[in-house]
Amino acid sequence: MKISVLTVCRNSAATINHTLDSFLAQDHLDKELVVIDGGSRDETLPIIRSYSQDQIRLVSEPDSGMYDALNKGLRLYTGDAVGVLNSDDCFHDRTALRRISAGLEQADIVHGDLDFVEDHLTKRVVRRWRAVPRPFKGFRTGWMPAHPTFYVKRKVAEATGAFDLNFKVASDYDWMLRAVELHGFKSAIVEQVLVDMMIGGESTRSLKSHVLHNMEALRARRQWLASGWIDYALIAKPVRKIGQFFVGRGTSRA
Repeated sequence: MKISVLTVCRNSAATINHTLDSFLAQDHLDKELVVIDGGSRDETLPIIRSYSQDQIRLVSEPDSGMYDALNKGLRLYTGDAVGVLNSDDCFHDRTALRRISAGLEQADIVHGDLDFVEDHLTKRVVRRWRAVPRPFKGFRTGWMPAHPTFYVKRKVAEATGAFDLNFKVASDYDWMLRAVELHGFKSAIVEQVLVDMMIGGESTRSLKSHVLHNMEALRARRQWLASGWIDYALIAKPVRKIGQFFVGRGTSRA
């Protein structure tokens, strides 16, 4: 199974080499990396071009933000399955894509464990996200997968469609909700850390970002799941994440 990985970047010279190295180190050989650059003005493009282009496809042009760039990636990828690796994140080890591919032999959607790290040199873990199977009523309960670990077969991506550009920070949440809840696809978890995510992304960098993400997530549930103006998941979603910050006890899947 060919796995396509989409990486969006703009002025990512400080981290992009870690991302590329972790992709090229994967022992699953049937793979491609589609890098969608938003017109970087730093050393990002020379760094990317310094790598062999056999398994890396680069597009560099202005875009309207991360989700617009991801939509370009959805139109360009050639694999049997697709997922996203941010330009400041890394695969946790060289087996990640192999385990994702194995999971997709049994299911249409897979997702797994995620470690939030301070940086990619020390790999100091500051938060752990442990995947759990979709509960009854799924996203209505506050449950969601970790998007950097979320991989889907091509038929799922095609049925789900494009990322909604009306969302500023939660279009990935909306996209996963549609993929999981609207079409009856089978999902499974990979009980392994798949990605090391550097802390400080669009939806995690501040309290304001957390609040905005939660309000946009509510808007997605109202649109697709007929939730009310306030629903159970509005409280349960952030509460579910509290345990992730207790790093020493963050391995439970309960």
